[in-house]
Amino acid sequence: MPRGIGRTAAAAANRRELSSHFHTTMTNVSYAMNPLLKWRPGLKDGAEILLLGLALPLYYLVRGQAQERVGEAIIRGKEVVELEQSLGIFWEVHLQRAILDYGWFVDGLNAFYLYGHLPLIGMLAIWLYLWHRPQYLIMRNAFLVSGAIALVIYLNFPTAPPRLLPDQFGFNFADTIFEQYGHERPLTPNFFVNQYAAMPSMHFGWNMLVGLALWLSTRNVFIRALAVLMPLAMFTDIILTANHYLLDPILAVPVVALGLAITFGGRWLVLRILSPESKAAREHGYTTWVYWLVGIDDSVLNRPRSVKQSA
Repeated sequence: MPRGIGRTAAAAANRRELSSHFHTTMTNVSYAMNPLLKWRPGLKDGAEILLLGLALPLYYLVRGQAQERVGEAIIRGKEVVELEQSLGIFWEVHLQRAILDYGWFVDGLNAFYLYGHLPLIGMLAIWLYLWHRPQYLIMRNAFLVSGAIALVIYLNFPTAPPRLLPDQFGFNFADTIFEQYGHERPLTPNFFVNQYAAMPSMHFGWNMLVGLALWLSTRNVFIRALAVLMPLAMFTDIILTANHYLLDPILAVPVVALGLAITFGGRWLVLRILSPESKAAREHGYTTWVYWLVGIDDSVLNRPRSVKQSA
């Protein structure tokens, strides 16, 4: 074969291969973006924004009501230290001192504490809402219920974090976030902050909850890696920045577990009363709203009814 004809054939083959790769890539992008492209705002989208727009500020406003019980909170913080000492797990001081000389690392921890919680959770919640609605609805309700449980604990048992324990106790924790940002911390208005809500740590608990939702929503290895790393990174962060004791994230686990149990219990009860296959569920317009409220994707109403075989 003449050399010129061979080069032409090779170039044509390369163009076909590039065209095939481009077509495959665009098909994958189109498939991935399909839920977003098909999304049209509806009443439930507005209700979702209203629900979270009211619940989160209410959570932080109520959470801030324990600010006046400073003495009680400090005493309880010291009691947590004494409990950890008796268990042989009071490692927070030594762990923090090991990293304080690395300013770039401390700055990174401070940034992750502020931005790796609600801002990151918010972005992932939008992704779950558009692409994985069933997992989102479960996470949302468990998020709200566990937050309500944590509020009860904060109001009745205010606890000072390690960074706010008086130096006279001899622990000398560094308040790394205050040292970097002062009172005007980004994304954290002062009237939303309860300095004495150390136990349980919902910074860890909610990151763990979102990580669970991410893990269940996909098999993508990178997203699953994020699902595992999010709570682990936050666990490390809250200890090294002296915002929590080691027991705080541990106690957040049963709080989140109870939130999930109540969420699944509510779903089970509603599905027993308003089964998707029942005539009442399909005929009453309020069914979809009841499903939305308890965290059930109303697409279950569009599934074909099962046909029972007669004997």
